[in-house]
Amino acid sequence: MNVTTTDYHTAGEPFRIVTGGLPPVPGDSVAERRSIVIGAGGRATAPRRSALDDVRRLLTREPRGHAGMYGGFVVPADDSEAHFGVLFWHKDGYSTACGHGTMALGAWAVDSGLVTAPEDGTALVRIDVPSGRVSATVHRTAGRTTAVTFRNVPTRVLARKVELTVGGRTVAVDLAHSGAVYASLPAAALGLSVVPDRLPELTAAGREIRAALEGHEALAGDRDGVYGVILYDELPDTPTGPHQRNVTVFADGQIDRSPCGSGTSARLALLADDGLLGPGRTLRHDSIIGTVFTGRVRERQGDGVVTEVTGAAHRTGEHRFVLDAEDTLGAGFLL
Repeated sequence: MNVTTTDYHTAGEPFRIVTGGLPPVPGDSVAERRSIVIGAGGRATAPRRSALDDVRRLLTREPRGHAGMYGGFVVPADDSEAHFGVLFWHKDGYSTACGHGTMALGAWAVDSGLVTAPEDGTALVRIDVPSGRVSATVHRTAGRTTAVTFRNVPTRVLARKVELTVGGRTVAVDLAHSGAVYASLPAAALGLSVVPDRLPELTAAGREIRAALEGHEALAGDRDGVYGVILYDELPDTPTGPHQRNVTVFADGQIDRSPCGSGTSARLALLADDGLLGPGRTLRHDSIIGTVFTGRVRERQGDGVVTEVTGAAHRTGEHRFVLDAEDTLGAGFLL
């Protein structure tokens, strides 16, 4: 096996873009391709494993990756209106949405010359993802990419104040769908704060909340259930709007080092629903490592809102990964 990648990080969260070495990816749309890959073993509990999933495992497991790795397979767009499509993946399988990955892909598309961009100004990159069509506006100054704005599919509030018992406490969580389902809860409700020293407890709480919400009536019809749990601290408002710090626990206890792009969309919809984020107001959203996204609600659409999230993505390396036929560790291991 011989796989090439270009790696980025968005506000500290990795994103590994596979640029070569992929086996054929069957399907007529991005959503269909994801369903096929999952059906062929894209989940740990599936009985079979596809050649494509072997690549995912190779890139997310040690010694070539790590349990916090995230990335995407670039695939054809659903139609000629988008530049390309992507299948998002992490150590546990395939997600329907990824805001930080969309920002990284926008930067990569411009930096690599796939999408033409001006020396100064912006370029729009349209991307088909499993949850729909999203876009990345790449901001440029003097020939350098300085920021990326991710416009998500419409985000809608699913349920408010869903009562759960977590760590022996009764708490109320809010649910929003922003390409994937996120549950939100103030960390203080669990006697916690969003700081690195409390990360083991925050991670355990996120996993417990996700498990407690399995099969909840608000998720009826959503085959993937809750994807991420956002535990947040309220901080003093900035002159332009609310200020929060969060950690998002997703998949099977994976931690988003960034403020979480799709999760920020979920927070924006909930803040708008509370009347705390009106027109022209901006959310400053900090991560557990101190990096920042800014977000805003652009418009209402149907029963949801269209959000935009801005952050910075930086290239970290280009790689050629190989799998020696004699390597007894094979695609690697997770600890």
